[in-house]
Amino acid sequence: MALSLVRRRGPTPGFRIIRTKESGSVGTGSDWSRGRKMNISTDPWIPVLWDDGKAGLVSLCDIFARGDRIRDLAVRPHERIALMRLLVCIAQAALDGPEHTAAWEKCRERLGPDSLSYLEKKHKTFELFGRGQRFLQVDGVSAKTCKGKEPAATQASKLDIALASGHNSTLFDNGGGIGRSFEPARLALNALAFQCFSPGGRIGVARWNTAETPGKGASEHAPCMANGMLHALIRRDHLLETVRFNLLCRDQVSRIYGRDRWGKPVWEWMPRGMKDRDAVENATSTYLGRLVPLSRCLRLADDGRSLILANGLGYGEWREASATIVTRGSGTKQERVFLRVSLSKAVWRELHAVTVLARDAQGNGGPLVLGNVKKSSDFDVWVGGVASKQAKILDTVESVLHVPSAMLDDVCQKTYGEGVRWAESISSRLGRAICTYRRELGDNLDRAESRNRRMTIQGMAADRYWTEVEQSVPKLLEIASSPSVLGQPSNWAKTAWGSACRQAVLRAYEAACPSATSRQLKAYVKGLESLNVDKADSGDAEDEVEENEA
Repeated sequence: MALSLVRRRGPTPGFRIIRTKESGSVGTGSDWSRGRKMNISTDPWIPVLWDDGKAGLVSLCDIFARGDRIRDLAVRPHERIALMRLLVCIAQAALDGPEHTAAWEKCRERLGPDSLSYLEKKHKTFELFGRGQRFLQVDGVSAKTCKGKEPAATQASKLDIALASGHNSTLFDNGGGIGRSFEPARLALNALAFQCFSPGGRIGVARWNTAETPGKGASEHAPCMANGMLHALIRRDHLLETVRFNLLCRDQVSRIYGRDRWGKPVWEWMPRGMKDRDAVENATSTYLGRLVPLSRCLRLADDGRSLILANGLGYGEWREASATIVTRGSGTKQERVFLRVSLSKAVWRELHAVTVLARDAQGNGGPLVLGNVKKSSDFDVWVGGVASKQAKILDTVESVLHVPSAMLDDVCQKTYGEGVRWAESISSRLGRAICTYRRELGDNLDRAESRNRRMTIQGMAADRYWTEVEQSVPKLLEIASSPSVLGQPSNWAKTAWGSACRQAVLRAYEAACPSATSRQLKAYVKGLESLNVDKADSGDAEDEVEENEA
């Protein structure tokens, strides 16, 4: 038997404890088959992993009531980011802070009870269906007629970026094109993630109260997807503590975003249209308002099959709390940009950038919540995001990195970065060695018409190299934590990290360049001379061309 929080249906508002036979999820007992009813604060919809290893669905109330028993969320990368933003937004609104670091350290005991009280108070704003205000859905929206005809309904599968819809093929979803019905729990998760990660492009136009939705049929990327940014979150032993470690203090928000930029969650101040300027400004230009965005005007149909979908609010440039800012380019062409999601470059190669403490909105740095981590203790950081090309979603990526506390130090970050660049210089040498080998066999990959084949051959060898090198990252972290072992000047070739990179590149070269015949053996030796691993140093990385990022 499990304890559940359920809202009373009687005249007295509040929650009461009841016992259910479900595996720990709370609910209102509403029958979804008889007119869809769901409130995301008390009905189960969030996939989680309990501390005993079992998976289940929980409500928002469950997370704040029993979050110390939930090990982690059990969702896809973009859903994790969207859910964490929602949980952080609820917690920060409930605490109305914390005001500063001292208050943050003391808020552990208040976080759960205050958030439960807040969810009870705002219970009506978390309805997924029904009349009036709905969660992340605009009221008063209707499909715009064209030449007197009603437009075709948008399928609910559009909300799931992995299903066959729009630019997505039917290769892994042969149910595309069929009017599928989705359970309320899945619709809630899809709608939340879609508002955060909807790709830009052409979109329908609807009527929002008395005016058309903005954009005239065009839309920009949702805020979490803008500039292909990579998101980073602190991860702790259980979900409630994970939420606490991803909170920002009010004084930090004032320093980064400016005064009066704390704001309210969008469900507390829903815009009634684009002319509702104060509500729109709160939603798009404040910290709490942007955490759970309203980037699309949508309204779910009660059958779970279709919805009204149009462009929503426009979200301008913003220093996202979970993003990392880096400097790219050289000389006079340097610019500060978001660290992007890359399908060709593993996240650990950017760890020295992710762990930089951001001082203000103008400087480089990783996620703003790094200040919550004590420099005396190691921690885990979850990193992920959505890779896209224009309006097409390519893939999602995620990694969990165990970070020594020493990596918060500037010297350690610099040393780690040098080690990564040294490994990258060897990867560059590998590509040149393969071209030398092929040239000796009469296959000149440097010709323009051989570009695609060259990239394929070199890419396969590089993948093999980086896959093996990744297993030795703990050795690089050890060196970064004690930079003195490198000596002056730095001699990476004589370190354990250098030895691991040397062995990995030789194996990758041998796999790409056979030496079975005398002719192949001659070409192999020639290529090996150009590989010349022992002469590589971190300075070679300056000549390496940065890999293309999605």
